Order: sequence, then C-alpha cells, then structure tokens
Amino acid sequence: MTNSTATTDPFAGLSATTLLRFATAGSVDDGKSTLVGRLLHDSKSVLTDQLEAVAHASLNRGQETPDLALLTDGLRAEREQGITIDVAYRYFATPRRRFILADTPGHVQYTRNMVTGASTAELTVILVDARNGVVEQTRRHAAIAALLRVPHVVLAVNKMDLVEFAEPVFADIAEEFTAYATELGVPEVTAIPISALTGDNVVDPSARMDWYGGPTVLEHLETVPVSHDLAECHARLPVQYVIRPQTAEHPDYRGYAGQIAAGTFRVGEEVMVLPSGRTSTVTGIDLLGAPVDVAWTPQSVTLLLADDIDISRGDLVVPARDAPSTTRDIEATVCHVADIPLTVGQRVLLKHTTRTVKAIVQEIPSRLTLDDLSQARNPERLVANDIGRVRVRTAEPLALDAYAESRRTGSFLLIDPADGTTLAAGMAGESFAATGAATAGGAADEEEGWDF
Repeated sequence: MTNSTATTDPFAGLSATTLLRFATAGSVDDGKSTLVGRLLHDSKSVLTDQLEAVAHASLNRGQETPDLALLTDGLRAEREQGITIDVAYRYFATPRRRFILADTPGHVQYTRNMVTGASTAELTVILVDARNGVVEQTRRHAAIAALLRVPHVVLAVNKMDLVEFAEPVFADIAEEFTAYATELGVPEVTAIPISALTGDNVVDPSARMDWYGGPTVLEHLETVPVSHDLAECHARLPVQYVIRPQTAEHPDYRGYAGQIAAGTFRVGEEVMVLPSGRTSTVTGIDLLGAPVDVAWTPQSVTLLLADDIDISRGDLVVPARDAPSTTRDIEATVCHVADIPLTVGQRVLLKHTTRTVKAIVQEIPSRLTLDDLSQARNPERLVANDIGRVRVRTAEPLALDAYAESRRTGSFLLIDPADGTTLAAGMAGESFAATGAATAGGAADEEEGWDF
C-alpha cells in the first residue's frame, strides 16, 4: 500500500486558497460515500493508517479491495448496513482549494440530515445510479437544493461501468435532471459521468469515456466560482450574550457579543436594535480581546454602544439605515423533518438566529408535489419530508430577511414545545414553492392558551 502525502493538517500552508463548502446527496446506494472516499483517496488526502484501517475492515467483511465508503461511514450501524445515516463532515485540500464536505444520507427517513448538510453548502453533488436514472429521492434532493438556494449543482451520473460507459444513458439522465432542476429555478447544473468505484472522472479523466470532454468532479470543485459576498450583505448581529464584568478594571463595561451573521460593522456607525427599534452609535468593537475599527461576517465580536439600551439575547443589531421590518406574521417555505406531522392550528416554538418565540401555525396553503412540481392546495398538514408553504403567527415581532437575500437571517426552525424536537426548517419569503400559492382569506382565528 502506497504511503499518503497527507499531513495531519490538510489546510496547512494553504491560507491563500479559497474555501468551498459542498454536500453530496442522492438516493440510497447511488454511491455517495464511495465518491467521497474516492475523492479523499485519489487526491491523497487520506493518512496511511486510515487506509490500513479501511483495508482491515473491508477484509473482515469479505472484500478483497478496500471499500472507500468506509472512510466516511463512521457509525457502527452505517458500516454494518452499508448505508449512510448521519451527516459525515470531512476536510481536505488540494493546492488549488480547501474543501469542507458533508456526505449526507440517501434514505428517505434521513432527508432531514440532507437539509442540515446542504444548508451552508455553496455546491451540491447529487448522485444518480446510471441504471436507475432520476428517481423520487433524486427529485426531492434537487428540490431541497433549490429551496436552500445552493448556487451550484453537480449531477454525477454514477456507476457508468455497469452500463458499459454508454453515452446515450448519460445523455438521457442529464437531460431529464437538468430540465427538472431548471424548472425548480436551480441556476446552474453541471453533469458529469463517473464511476466512483473505479475512479473514472472523479479525480482523473476516464479513458473509457472519451466521448466526454468536460471536467472531472475534482477539477470542477477546484474551479467553480465561489462568491463569499456575505460581507457585502445587509449587516446583522444576533446578540448571544451581554458582557458586564463589573470589575475594578472595567466598572462600566457593557458589551453585546455574538457572531456577525452577515455584513460589516464599523466604529462610528449608527445602529438600531430590534425588535425595540432603539438606536445608538457603535463606539467600539472588540475582536479576540483587542479593539478593531471594523468587523465582518463570520467573526465573533463584542459591540460597544454609546447608549445604555435594554438589550438581551435574541435581539438583533442592524445598521439604522438598513433595518429590516419586524413582523408577527411570517410566510415561508418549510421542509418538514419530524416524524410527527405539522398541522394547522399547531402551537410551536420558532427559533430565528438567537431568538426563540412562541408561535401558531395558522395556515398551510400548499404542499409541493415532487413528480410534476404542482401544488396540492390546503393540505392541512405536512408529514415527514414534505415541502410546503406555511403561514405562522408569532407571539413577539421578529426581524427576518428574505431567505433569497440572506440565508442566515432568512432561515428559522419550528420546534415542538413539548420535547424540543425540530419539526421543520423554514425559509422566509418567496421561493419556487410559492408559485400559485393561495393567499390568506381573512383574519387569523383566535387560539386558546397561547394568547397573542
């Protein structure tokens, strides 16, 4: 077995390169973990002892060659069943770019984990078994990628070795998927024929598919444009903690700490605190214990303000000239991830950034039908893996941006107040699922108990 050139720190010496976050998705047994293992192996991002452990585990399972899927399937149940259950995060690097990848499950019951893995991704690789083509779970993952506004989608038509590397098979699948993704509003689809098992077109070009002239998977990952423009977005700082040491050295220190969700803050800038609407001026910014004049996402900072304002965890600090409106009536698209359904009239908790408030599901106008992207009107409930539109009334006003403008401050979670179970992941504002959605017909019904 050849020695790997990887070091314990795959990002060492590569600070000048760009970073790409990407996720893998697709139906069960389409080869996601094998593709990730092949990427790690062929890009020499695997340590020798890791390869030896995989070879030993593969031998114990009766396999003559190392099963590269075991590089990411770390749970015991995953190895025993040969499936991915949880999201597996891996970090690797090439001379051209650094990568953080999320290998997500393919089973329908673990679709919620795909939502988690793709929520911060700038690119999603959706695998399709060349023998089966586009199936329902493929369409579901494409819809989630579109819903989460992932800017780049790669269609990896896998297991081409099992269809004799036939170009017509690849062409038909690529055409069907691209048409579907385009209808969803996916801005870019790149189709690549691969065999993750043998390595064709994963890192190195395939000699057995000379009819394909496009990039390999790794080449595309290394060269796809990545726009880290969050510093240019609407500035938002969700307050996580109020710091008041009250020591002899800092008797009057009052700082508001949190991670900048988007945009840039500067000393001297006039800011507004939501939902109260009070304004003040930034007199100082502390970053890693030292004062700075400017800070940007995703830095964790402490803001100092000129005025003593009643600010607590869950408040949102924004530029006074660029403040979002607050509302108690939220319309959004949600992906339901819980086993229990989401129903009209249900009482929930809504978590937005660092703020959690009580809420009631007032209406479910539509549910997306994945086959033809039609809308089922007024379904009354959403079950696990459903994607639909909801209208929610909150007990307190919230300052949400449209998800299309800010993925961080336009997203939220709906939570079961009884046991803390996450029910749905929501994206505020319009989306592909809003097409033709019914509008509310009247005033909200009064609910007993949660009086707001």
